[in-house]
Amino acid sequence: MNSWINIKDGVVPSVCSLDCPDQCGLLIHKKDGKIVKVAGDPNHPVTKGSICNKVRNMAERLYDSNRLKTPLKRVGPKGAAKFKPITWDEAIQTIVDHWKQLISEKGAESILPYSFYGNMGKIHSEGMDRRFFNRLGASQLEQTICSSAGSVGYSYTMGGGFGTDPEDMPETKLFIFWGINAASTNMHQVMITQKARKNGAKLVVIDVHKNQTGRMADWFIPILPGTDSALALGIMHILFEEKMVDREFLKEYTVGYEELENHVKSYDPQIVSEITGVPVDDIYKLARMYGRISPSMIRIGNGLQHHDNGGMIVRTISCLPALTGQWQLKGGGAIKSNSGYLAFNTRALQRPELRKKQDRTINMIQLADALHESEQPIRSLFVYCSNPAVVAPNAGKVREGLERDDLFTVVHDLFLTETAKYADIVLPATSSYENTDFYTSYWHQYLHLQEPVIPPYGESKSNTDVFRLLSKAMGFDEPELKDSDEELIEQAMRNVKNPYFPDINLDQLKKERFVKAKNTDEYWKNLNTPSGKIELYSKQMELAGYPALPTHIPLVEDNDYPFLFVPGPNHNFLNSTFSNNEKHVKLEKAPQLFMNSLDAERLGIEDGSLVRIWNERGECEMTVSVGEQVLPNVVVSQGLWSDQFGNKHLVNALTPDRVADMGGGAVFFSGKVNVEFVKKTSPEADTTN
Repeated sequence: MNSWINIKDGVVPSVCSLDCPDQCGLLIHKKDGKIVKVAGDPNHPVTKGSICNKVRNMAERLYDSNRLKTPLKRVGPKGAAKFKPITWDEAIQTIVDHWKQLISEKGAESILPYSFYGNMGKIHSEGMDRRFFNRLGASQLEQTICSSAGSVGYSYTMGGGFGTDPEDMPETKLFIFWGINAASTNMHQVMITQKARKNGAKLVVIDVHKNQTGRMADWFIPILPGTDSALALGIMHILFEEKMVDREFLKEYTVGYEELENHVKSYDPQIVSEITGVPVDDIYKLARMYGRISPSMIRIGNGLQHHDNGGMIVRTISCLPALTGQWQLKGGGAIKSNSGYLAFNTRALQRPELRKKQDRTINMIQLADALHESEQPIRSLFVYCSNPAVVAPNAGKVREGLERDDLFTVVHDLFLTETAKYADIVLPATSSYENTDFYTSYWHQYLHLQEPVIPPYGESKSNTDVFRLLSKAMGFDEPELKDSDEELIEQAMRNVKNPYFPDINLDQLKKERFVKAKNTDEYWKNLNTPSGKIELYSKQMELAGYPALPTHIPLVEDNDYPFLFVPGPNHNFLNSTFSNNEKHVKLEKAPQLFMNSLDAERLGIEDGSLVRIWNERGECEMTVSVGEQVLPNVVVSQGLWSDQFGNKHLVNALTPDRVADMGGGAVFFSGKVNVEFVKKTSPEADTTN
């Protein structure tokens, strides 16, 4: 590998590792061997040198004095954060001794790995770790917390994660941001859109909260949570009724348009208005804009799928571009995820054949129940690239499970996270800037290589190094468990059956740094659906027990509380990442709850007051921002806040842990709560975000 580590003073290339669609090319400025500045790479074809505040302030996170330097062993009660430093040898031996005893007495499935994409590097998030736990025979984790419901729903229509190329979007004339706060979560989508707006393009934002993205729109449309499929079906009703569909495109490239045309007759705009809270005139106006302006592009947001009906919502919206033939226009169509273009050889990376038998699987969003299971209890948890004590739904119950004396927990992380405070062994992790890895965007179409730019911090080790150490200590001698990071990358990029994956090897990638997927221009002509076409009517869905046509299905009524609660992301954190870093917290200021003025007046709550939010799962407190940012009977918060800045901000203590309609997905945004006044706060309390 190129020895960027050995460059003491200068600028070296890198890539952002965060779970963000933009996946920016970076330039790292070094002085005396340390990172002093993180900047965007102006040569990157999509991100073009612009980066967000999260990454711009990354050096402060990397060199934070609270970053873990050595392995730790718990010496106090679980949750008390009392640890003593130990050596790596002692840490590895302690883990292995516990696991060997558990395997002997309870079976390997009593051990559960818990991870997600705190680092989007492929070999560190789904490489040597998968190989190790496959060989160990541990319970398998269903990684459903983020995008699974929507991915399944979109795939029923489009056959996988394939959508509009961001590099074509300067041609777009109508952007619809649907359920996405792109200003905070997809900034380059906003930059492309703003550039197109200078050439006459329009931006419509549909969301439950008039956040930063909503405020910049040409037209913001507030909608009741979980009703988006009804709005999409109402648009379809008008498109067919007013003859704004492209029938030639529908005949040649879709399945089921005649059935859909008959089906949407029942979604009269008046009925849709009553379901969604969107006025009838606005439904007509939106449908006519969409039917008459081309090319149009729908950016389908992550939040939509975090409902009981989230898969069906995304499935329904994904049908819209076909009706007006947008896929055949440069800059037209939609994006939910573009991950399909860069799908690599997953089997070669993860080596599922190392698993001798199919053990039980556990859905990660139901960790609370799994930790309280009595018949086949989880006896050991290994957590990496995630922080379930904050990010998992029903988080209060998760923490009760983490307190169990008979649960042996290991956490591998950069910081003593909320989860790590319950651990028996804590292992210091390297950052992505200390690792070798490859990255694939799920928005643009570029594959990236990351090589280390600084040495490991303290005694920290990478995920791949830790699992190689554990494999050796367990006595596993399979060669797949000894492969180097470079070998892992080469194997993942070899024998790839995806026709869009670039023809490139590791040596070429070292030279080029990033490379684009190939031949993606007319992907919609040959989809991975059963018919090979866009499936407006899906026989596959029917066989799976779903309606074959897009349908509005109401949310689950899990209690009688008056408010639908949507705990969305904020601007300066990414899930729980950065929530413990003082610089980012200062930028974000304080957690808030957004409430409609009619609700606040009815409850006697003034703007800036401290309020209590609660349901049968838990409670939290926040300052309330009263206004018209949300519809009546809806409350919205932003961000997952660290315990170190207050222990009453755990919004996921309120969120349900039932599964969505598709893909086992999470339903963070389908919970209900009550709200009450606690006290007035000081005049300095900020409620402007």
